[in-house]
Amino acid sequence: MPKNEKLKSILIIGSGPIIIGQACEFDYSGTQALRSLREDGIETILINSNPATIMTDPTMADHVYLLPLTTKSIIKILKEHPQIDAVLPTMGGQTALNLCIEADEKGIWEDFDVDIIGVDIDAINITEDREQFRELMLKIGVGMAPQATANSYLKGKEIAQEFGFPLVIRASYTLGGAGASFVYKEEDFDELLTRGLEVSPIHEVMIDKALIGWKEYELELLRDKNDNVVIICTIENMDPMGIHTGDSITVAPAMTLSDKTFQKMRDMAIHMMRSIGDFAGGCNVQFAVSPDENEEIIAIEINPRVSRSSALASKATGYPIAKIAAKLATGYTLDELSNQITGSTSALFEPTLDYVVVKIPRWNFDKFEGSDRQLGLQMKAVGEVMAIGRSFQEALHKATQSLEIKRNGLGADGKGYKDYQQVIDKLTYASWDRVFAIYDAIQMGIPLSRIHEITKIDMWFLKQYEELHELEKEISKFTIDTIERELLLEAKQKGYGDRQIAHMLKCLESQVYNKRDEFKINRVYKLVDTCAAEFKAQTPYYYSTFENEVETPNGEKISANESVVSDKKKIIVLGSGPNRIGQGIEFDYCCVHGVLASAECGYETIMINCNPETVSTDFDIADKLYFEPVFWEHIYDIIRHEKPEGVIVQLGGQTALKLAEKLDRYGIKIIGTTYQSLDLAEDRGSFSSLLKENDIPYPEFDTASTADEALAVAEKLDFPILVRPSYVLGGQGMKIVINKKELEEHVVDLLRKIPNNKLLLDHYLDGAIEAEADAICDGENVYIIGIMEHIEPCGIHSGDSNATLPPFNLGEFVMQQIKDHTKKIALALNTVGLINIQFAIKDDKVYIIEANPRASRTVPFIAKAYGEPYVNYATKVMLGEKKVTDFDFKPKLEGYAIKQPVFSFNKFPNVNKKLGPEMKSTGESILFIDNLKEDEFYNLYSRRKMYLSK
Repeated sequence: MPKNEKLKSILIIGSGPIIIGQACEFDYSGTQALRSLREDGIETILINSNPATIMTDPTMADHVYLLPLTTKSIIKILKEHPQIDAVLPTMGGQTALNLCIEADEKGIWEDFDVDIIGVDIDAINITEDREQFRELMLKIGVGMAPQATANSYLKGKEIAQEFGFPLVIRASYTLGGAGASFVYKEEDFDELLTRGLEVSPIHEVMIDKALIGWKEYELELLRDKNDNVVIICTIENMDPMGIHTGDSITVAPAMTLSDKTFQKMRDMAIHMMRSIGDFAGGCNVQFAVSPDENEEIIAIEINPRVSRSSALASKATGYPIAKIAAKLATGYTLDELSNQITGSTSALFEPTLDYVVVKIPRWNFDKFEGSDRQLGLQMKAVGEVMAIGRSFQEALHKATQSLEIKRNGLGADGKGYKDYQQVIDKLTYASWDRVFAIYDAIQMGIPLSRIHEITKIDMWFLKQYEELHELEKEISKFTIDTIERELLLEAKQKGYGDRQIAHMLKCLESQVYNKRDEFKINRVYKLVDTCAAEFKAQTPYYYSTFENEVETPNGEKISANESVVSDKKKIIVLGSGPNRIGQGIEFDYCCVHGVLASAECGYETIMINCNPETVSTDFDIADKLYFEPVFWEHIYDIIRHEKPEGVIVQLGGQTALKLAEKLDRYGIKIIGTTYQSLDLAEDRGSFSSLLKENDIPYPEFDTASTADEALAVAEKLDFPILVRPSYVLGGQGMKIVINKKELEEHVVDLLRKIPNNKLLLDHYLDGAIEAEADAICDGENVYIIGIMEHIEPCGIHSGDSNATLPPFNLGEFVMQQIKDHTKKIALALNTVGLINIQFAIKDDKVYIIEANPRASRTVPFIAKAYGEPYVNYATKVMLGEKKVTDFDFKPKLEGYAIKQPVFSFNKFPNVNKKLGPEMKSTGESILFIDNLKEDEFYNLYSRRKMYLSK
């Protein structure tokens, strides 16, 4: 039976601004759901306050409301659209669910005759109310850890006395493990119990006996209205219980589970899903398994919605969970839907993998000085990478290469820890870089049994590490001239990068590359097909690996490459890699638009990215998707294989930009602004000369590469001085210093963290107003898409400032200077595409802080505020298809739009929350106001100097 014919108009609730614990995986799910519903001719109405995402693009839904996620906004929408039949709240994470429940409790859905689909409110209440959930599990025979509920401080103390330590405290109705903690000792209990009760919106916590050292697994399920259930993916956490799954290294399929226990776990998961309620849609179930031969299974929790892991499971298997879940919510059954990857199998066919997927989280602790860096029950990661390989070792190496933390993979790069005590500490107190520390421990000779005893990581994983270390020792006995083909091939099959092999052989990376060419050890590309190659796949979604050559009957030696190169003209778009503070989802938005615009110009589009949470890595956005690290070696091999017309680097943030020099050196065409212009904008000396020639003012500055030079510069410049390193994004390492002591300390610290960097020292314009402009330039004409004024004063990073579009108190004289400077700089830098320029305004004089000839963080915000597809236009300009003068610009905005930053400081209770030149916000929302008399503007303006830190 097909979909419910009564559903003609559906409201989808988005997840709002990105915070730690709820990131762009929900933007990806929501985008898939919107596209899925529109395929069936259903009208879609979306509410989401996040301007940086592709989900809130006008092309995604029939009506997009960029409004705060409140019941007041919901009522406004329902009044404007009385035709809405149902609400789908499962695509927007905990934020959407909580809003849906609040609206339900207030009777809003009933008042407007709106059905809730894709979820059962009773099911949510059962899973969120730990006591109810526990009773139900025990009733259906599913094991649980000893636990009890406390809704008062006294009750909590009684439970602790009964269970004994260690304990786990979890706050009810929270996301990303907020308020959750381990309690090892009695003296820590009071503070952690109080925090949990405060964080929970219903002031309730669940106290469990801690299952420390047990193995952790997740299953992703889908169910339809006829009670058909498929298990899409089994994910194993390499880290044992005690670390939030969002902070754990995870592997799919499960590696260390016996088949008997796996079948038992499957049955339990299905039984649990059926017992909590009668709903059609997605579900995520988490289990703990005892690390002994009994393999006792205990249920941890069940989430009856699309979860953080659903995005990972979708990308890992190629099965579009959110797309199918949206269709199930409208009444389809699994056997009626086809698997869009194969095109020939049904959605009831469970995916099977003939490869291994590894996810590693990406943290940003350097942004939170004084934060507790130990990983635990509260999620702290800001993003993640995923890698696909033919073995766990290959996938693990590719994932570590994707992280962009200046590591070339595991070990073999001279950056490992050498201090015994430091390594033991990193293993004992789970650290963000424990994945590397395990390798260092083995290299030091610490026995596997000891590593296992400390970390409780399964011996199978540790043996995989040990094999890698043995291989490194073996390779190190050779030189580039004596190494044999078999050994080099084995290193590549196990994921070692050319740079690492060069490190072992004491030669250059290019020599290893040439040696591979000589030995014909070349990457081959394999399809992600959901069915272990049993059926032909229709979608071009690839990962790379290395294979032994097979001899054909006519004596030819080949290794199978499933990526067939067409004879069409092609464009490669480089993605932005893992999310982090300073480089978030707004660059993914730009990349998706770059791909779509290139396709409109008749190019075959190729996307390279390794971020599983994003829309750019969806299998049907680009003509071809390479799910690969945005890492030189991988990119160069894809370019050699595909031979594109050129590569777009200006849409993928600093990740893509950093590769511009290499592309230029290897003679690969950069589409749009050239590497020379990109480099000129980054090099302060050359850039200032350019400003001088064009008679454009800038704060006095100089450069230094040692502490002595910096002190000499300070003599000329006058404090306060803004110190910043070159080639960084999000204000990394920037600081305002007010005396020589502070200057020296900061410079020494910076050069230790970023050796050989050229530091820029500017005289800081105290009390200046900050503004910024984004523009499109074709080399001859410039169109300014938006000028924003920051509510906070100069000195707070633009990503942490409330930015107002259009400006609210810049006079005509200042505005004219901004326009003139923007046009002059864009043309002087030979910009082709986008450019962002930041200004400081003091005494009606406009100074240039910096210019970035690339897509900026604010472009999606301006596009949403004015309702214009600026990235689409800019891409067509980059490709040379159009001039700026070919577009009919018609920006529409009544009143003002304000870009409001959102912070995740609650994850780091002891951190200094002051704002300064280094960016700390994790996301943003958009606020529309009719005039400056509105309370929201007044509140922001009155608080503008509160956080400024010198």
